[in-house]
Amino acid sequence: MILELEKKEMPYISELFAGWEETMIWSCFQGYMGRAFVLTKNSPASAQVVIGDFCFLAGIPEAELIRHTPEGYTGKTFLLVPQNKEWNPYIEEIWGERARKSCRYAIKKEKDVFDTAKLHKFTEEVPPEYELKRIDRMLYERVLKEDWCRDLCSGFKNSEEYALRGVGFVIVKNGEIVAGASSYSVYDEGIEIEIDTKKEYRGLGFAKACGARLILECLKTGKYPSWDAIDMRSVSLAEKLGYHMDKPYDTYVIDI
Repeated sequence: MILELEKKEMPYISELFAGWEETMIWSCFQGYMGRAFVLTKNSPASAQVVIGDFCFLAGIPEAELIRHTPEGYTGKTFLLVPQNKEWNPYIEEIWGERARKSCRYAIKKEKDVFDTAKLHKFTEEVPPEYELKRIDRMLYERVLKEDWCRDLCSGFKNSEEYALRGVGFVIVKNGEIVAGASSYSVYDEGIEIEIDTKKEYRGLGFAKACGARLILECLKTGKYPSWDAIDMRSVSLAEKLGYHMDKPYDTYVIDI
């Protein structure tokens, strides 16, 4: 039987995730976003943490947790992130052809690596016909209406919560949103960055400008702008902004 933990019960599974440098897990443990599931609340041997379309699996591999999709989840795919390779054969056996193995890249969390002068320069390279704007309540609603960029704000319950805890910037031309960088999730010490660019506007430096503006805002407010890369293009962008790659890790995209 799958059991969901309340915030006060998160210490039951904290040791299972110890040493996992993943801000989305921290966000769940701190009660900001996400949900956690176990098979037993009495010394659980494994656990599942779900936030957005990410599902983190820790402890001893358990088939029930691997199969589990939280009630109310409406996405077409689910991203399983195993703590280690011991989970991999179980995921592949249970999900079969519906599990597509892929590689993501962890980025080091280093607080003093950013060149603020360079970041400011990146934000100034936006052509004059484009505007780099902070996401306010109106832009929040517009972002959610666009499939390509809705993840910039989709982790928040509403515009009020985003205004309270989130932060982000978009580039707009003639009322059209063409790129953005925002907090996919939040935790006590910072945010997890989400960056998106509309397909026809890629390669113009807009992701770099939005990312730079978001990082500068985080540095100003004392929050750490955490980055996790979906591919080597994302790694390259992160490195231009001052980050350094840590290591690749396995994920599985599950077709629901």
